[in-house]
Amino acid sequence: MSGPIEISWEALEDAFENNAPEVHSYLHRSTGEVLRVVDGVADPTMHQRIAADAGYLRVDPVSSREQYRWMERFIATVAEGELRTRLVASIDGKGAFRRFKDVLLTFPVDRERWFQFRTERLRSCMTAWLESNGLEAVPRPVWTPPVPDAVEDTPAEDEAVEALRRARMGMEGLRRKLRDAVDEVPSRDLETALAFLEWLRDRARGVEPSDAPSDAG
Repeated sequence: MSGPIEISWEALEDAFENNAPEVHSYLHRSTGEVLRVVDGVADPTMHQRIAADAGYLRVDPVSSREQYRWMERFIATVAEGELRTRLVASIDGKGAFRRFKDVLLTFPVDRERWFQFRTERLRSCMTAWLESNGLEAVPRPVWTPPVPDAVEDTPAEDEAVEALRRARMGMEGLRRKLRDAVDEVPSRDLETALAFLEWLRDRARGVEPSDAPSDAG
Protein backbone atom coordinates (compact mmCIF):
# COMPACT_ATOMS: atom_id res chain seq x y z
CA MET A 1 0.00 0.00 0.00
CA SER A 2 1.28 3.47 -0.85
CA GLY A 3 1.62 6.24 1.70
CA PRO A 4 -1.40 8.23 2.83
CA ILE A 5 -2.85 10.77 0.42
CA GLU A 6 -5.22 13.62 1.20
CA ILE A 7 -8.37 12.90 -0.76
CA SER A 8 -10.71 15.52 -2.16
CA TRP A 9 -13.71 13.60 -0.81
CA GLU A 10 -16.42 15.82 -2.27
CA ALA A 11 -14.93 15.63 -5.77
CA LEU A 12 -14.46 11.86 -5.48
CA GLU A 13 -18.05 11.47 -4.28
CA ASP A 14 -19.26 13.36 -7.35
CA ALA A 15 -17.17 11.09 -9.58
CA PHE A 16 -18.63 7.93 -8.02
CA GLU A 17 -22.18 9.21 -8.39
CA ASN A 18 -21.97 10.56 -11.95
CA ASN A 19 -22.23 7.70 -14.44
CA ALA A 20 -22.99 9.78 -17.54
CA PRO A 21 -21.25 8.00 -20.46
CA GLU A 22 -19.56 11.19 -21.67
CA VAL A 23 -17.95 11.92 -18.28
CA HIS A 24 -14.69 10.23 -17.27
CA SER A 25 -13.09 10.80 -13.86
CA TYR A 26 -9.56 10.07 -12.65
CA LEU A 27 -7.92 10.22 -9.22
CA HIS A 28 -4.32 11.40 -9.02
CA ARG A 29 -2.43 8.86 -6.93
CA SER A 30 -0.13 11.44 -5.33
CA THR A 31 -2.19 14.60 -4.85
CA GLY A 32 -5.65 13.11 -4.25
CA GLU A 33 -7.13 15.51 -6.81
CA VAL A 34 -9.95 14.29 -9.04
CA LEU A 35 -9.78 15.16 -12.73
CA ARG A 36 -12.96 15.08 -14.82
CA VAL A 37 -12.77 14.75 -18.61
CA VAL A 38 -15.96 15.40 -20.58
CA ASP A 39 -16.21 14.12 -24.14
CA GLY A 40 -16.85 16.94 -26.58
CA VAL A 41 -15.51 19.56 -24.15
CA ALA A 42 -11.94 18.52 -23.37
CA ASP A 43 -9.14 18.14 -25.89
CA PRO A 44 -9.87 14.92 -27.85
CA THR A 45 -6.40 13.56 -27.00
CA MET A 46 -6.60 14.44 -23.31
CA HIS A 47 -8.59 11.35 -22.35
CA GLN A 48 -5.99 9.07 -23.99
CA ARG A 49 -3.08 10.89 -22.31
CA ILE A 50 -4.64 10.67 -18.85
CA ALA A 51 -5.68 7.03 -19.30
CA ALA A 52 -2.09 6.15 -20.22
CA ASP A 53 -0.59 8.02 -17.26
CA ALA A 54 0.22 5.63 -14.40
CA GLY A 55 -0.12 8.54 -11.98
CA TYR A 56 -3.88 8.57 -12.52
CA LEU A 57 -6.42 5.95 -11.51
CA ARG A 58 -9.70 5.73 -13.42
CA VAL A 59 -12.78 6.09 -11.22
CA ASP A 60 -15.53 3.61 -12.05
CA PRO A 61 -18.81 5.22 -10.91
CA VAL A 62 -21.52 3.34 -9.08
CA SER A 63 -23.86 1.79 -11.65
CA SER A 64 -27.36 3.16 -12.24
CA ARG A 65 -28.73 -0.23 -11.20
CA GLU A 66 -27.05 -0.02 -7.79
CA GLN A 67 -28.10 3.59 -7.27
CA TYR A 68 -31.65 2.56 -8.12
CA ARG A 69 -31.44 -0.08 -5.37
CA TRP A 70 -30.44 2.68 -2.95
CA MET A 71 -33.68 4.50 -3.72
CA GLU A 72 -35.64 1.31 -3.12
CA ARG A 73 -33.89 0.75 0.22
CA PHE A 74 -34.48 4.34 1.26
CA ILE A 75 -38.18 4.08 0.48
CA ALA A 76 -38.32 1.04 2.77
CA THR A 77 -37.22 3.32 5.64
CA VAL A 78 -40.05 5.80 5.03
CA ALA A 79 -43.15 5.37 7.17
CA GLU A 80 -46.41 4.57 5.42
CA GLY A 81 -48.08 7.71 4.15
CA GLU A 82 -48.17 10.23 1.31
CA LEU A 83 -44.41 10.45 0.87
CA ARG A 84 -43.90 6.70 0.64
CA THR A 85 -46.76 6.35 -1.86
CA ARG A 86 -45.35 9.12 -4.05
CA LEU A 87 -41.79 7.79 -3.88
CA VAL A 88 -42.90 4.29 -4.88
CA ALA A 89 -44.72 5.73 -7.89
CA SER A 90 -41.78 7.99 -8.80
CA ILE A 91 -39.28 5.18 -9.39
CA ASP A 92 -41.53 3.28 -11.80
CA GLY A 93 -40.25 3.62 -15.37
CA LYS A 94 -37.86 5.89 -17.25
CA GLY A 95 -36.82 9.11 -15.50
CA ALA A 96 -37.03 7.51 -12.05
CA PHE A 97 -34.04 9.37 -10.59
CA ARG A 98 -35.34 12.80 -11.52
CA ARG A 99 -38.89 12.10 -10.34
CA PHE A 100 -37.54 10.72 -7.05
CA LYS A 101 -35.61 13.96 -6.43
CA ASP A 102 -38.61 16.08 -7.44
CA VAL A 103 -40.84 14.35 -4.88
CA LEU A 104 -38.32 14.94 -2.11
CA LEU A 105 -38.18 18.67 -2.88
CA THR A 106 -41.45 19.14 -1.00
CA PHE A 107 -40.26 17.06 1.98
CA PRO A 108 -37.09 18.89 3.17
CA VAL A 109 -36.48 16.76 6.27
CA ASP A 110 -36.66 13.49 4.35
CA ARG A 111 -34.65 15.07 1.53
CA GLU A 112 -31.77 15.74 3.91
CA ARG A 113 -32.15 12.21 5.27
CA TRP A 114 -31.85 10.90 1.71
CA PHE A 115 -28.68 12.88 1.10
CA GLN A 116 -27.16 11.37 4.24
CA PHE A 117 -28.37 7.89 3.28
CA ARG A 118 -26.84 8.20 -0.19
CA THR A 119 -23.58 9.73 1.07
CA GLU A 120 -23.03 6.86 3.51
CA ARG A 121 -23.32 4.35 0.68
CA LEU A 122 -21.13 6.35 -1.66
CA ARG A 123 -18.46 6.64 1.05
CA SER A 124 -18.61 2.90 1.64
CA CYS A 125 -18.04 2.23 -2.07
CA MET A 126 -15.25 4.80 -2.19
CA THR A 127 -13.46 3.35 0.82
CA ALA A 128 -13.62 -0.20 -0.58
CA TRP A 129 -12.36 1.03 -3.98
CA LEU A 130 -9.44 2.94 -2.46
CA GLU A 131 -8.41 -0.05 -0.36
CA SER A 132 -8.64 -2.40 -3.36
CA ASN A 133 -6.22 -0.10 -5.21
CA GLY A 134 -3.75 0.04 -2.32
CA LEU A 135 -4.47 3.66 -1.40
CA GLU A 136 -4.52 4.89 2.18
CA ALA A 137 -6.82 7.90 2.21
CA VAL A 138 -6.87 10.63 4.84
CA PRO A 139 -9.15 13.68 4.91
CA ARG A 140 -7.71 17.02 3.94
CA PRO A 141 -6.99 19.28 6.91
CA VAL A 142 -9.43 22.12 7.47
CA TRP A 143 -7.76 25.38 8.43
CA THR A 144 -9.07 27.06 11.55
CA PRO A 145 -7.87 30.44 12.87
CA PRO A 146 -5.65 30.29 15.98
CA VAL A 147 -7.28 31.18 19.29
CA PRO A 148 -5.22 32.78 22.08
CA ASP A 149 -4.93 30.42 25.06
CA ALA A 150 -5.75 32.93 27.77
CA VAL A 151 -8.55 34.80 26.00
CA GLU A 152 -12.14 33.82 26.64
CA ASP A 153 -14.72 34.05 23.88
CA THR A 154 -16.97 37.08 24.08
CA PRO A 155 -20.66 36.98 23.13
CA ALA A 156 -19.78 38.85 19.94
CA GLU A 157 -17.16 36.21 19.05
CA ASP A 158 -19.63 33.43 19.79
CA GLU A 159 -22.11 35.05 17.41
CA ALA A 160 -19.42 35.41 14.75
CA VAL A 161 -18.51 31.72 15.03
CA GLU A 162 -22.16 30.72 14.81
CA ALA A 163 -22.64 32.97 11.76
CA LEU A 164 -19.61 31.36 10.12
CA ARG A 165 -21.00 27.89 10.86
CA ARG A 166 -24.35 28.79 9.31
CA ALA A 167 -22.58 30.25 6.27
CA ARG A 168 -20.61 27.04 5.78
CA MET A 169 -23.78 24.96 6.04
CA GLY A 170 -25.45 27.25 3.52
CA MET A 171 -22.55 26.87 1.09
CA GLU A 172 -22.68 23.08 1.39
CA GLY A 173 -26.39 23.19 0.63
CA LEU A 174 -25.76 25.34 -2.44
CA ARG A 175 -23.05 22.97 -3.67
CA ARG A 176 -25.41 20.04 -3.21
CA LYS A 177 -28.14 21.84 -5.19
CA LEU A 178 -25.59 22.61 -7.91
CA ARG A 179 -24.63 18.93 -8.16
CA ASP A 180 -28.30 17.98 -8.44
CA ALA A 181 -28.82 20.61 -11.13
CA VAL A 182 -25.85 19.31 -13.15
CA ASP A 183 -27.31 15.81 -13.09
CA GLU A 184 -30.43 17.15 -14.79
CA VAL A 185 -28.66 19.18 -17.52
CA PRO A 186 -29.16 17.51 -20.95
CA SER A 187 -25.96 16.11 -22.45
CA ARG A 188 -26.13 18.54 -25.34
CA ASP A 189 -26.00 21.50 -22.94
CA LEU A 190 -23.13 20.26 -20.75
CA GLU A 191 -20.50 22.15 -22.78
CA THR A 192 -22.33 25.46 -22.37
CA ALA A 193 -22.88 24.86 -18.65
CA LEU A 194 -19.20 24.01 -18.14
CA ALA A 195 -18.09 27.10 -20.09
CA PHE A 196 -20.25 29.32 -17.89
CA LEU A 197 -18.91 27.76 -14.67
CA GLU A 198 -15.33 28.22 -15.90
CA TRP A 199 -16.14 31.86 -16.66
CA LEU A 200 -17.41 32.35 -13.10
CA ARG A 201 -14.28 30.70 -11.75
CA ASP A 202 -11.99 32.90 -13.86
CA ARG A 203 -13.87 36.02 -12.84
CA ALA A 204 -13.36 35.11 -9.18
CA ARG A 205 -9.64 34.76 -9.89
CA GLY A 206 -9.51 38.24 -11.45
CA VAL A 207 -9.41 37.22 -15.11
CA GLU A 208 -10.58 39.99 -17.43
CA PRO A 209 -14.23 39.62 -18.60
CA SER A 210 -13.00 39.67 -22.19
CA ASP A 211 -11.53 36.23 -21.55
CA ALA A 212 -14.97 34.82 -20.77
CA PRO A 213 -16.58 32.47 -23.35
CA SER A 214 -18.98 34.30 -25.64
CA ASP A 215 -21.71 31.68 -25.24
CA ALA A 216 -21.64 31.54 -21.45
CA GLY A 217 -24.90 33.43 -21.21
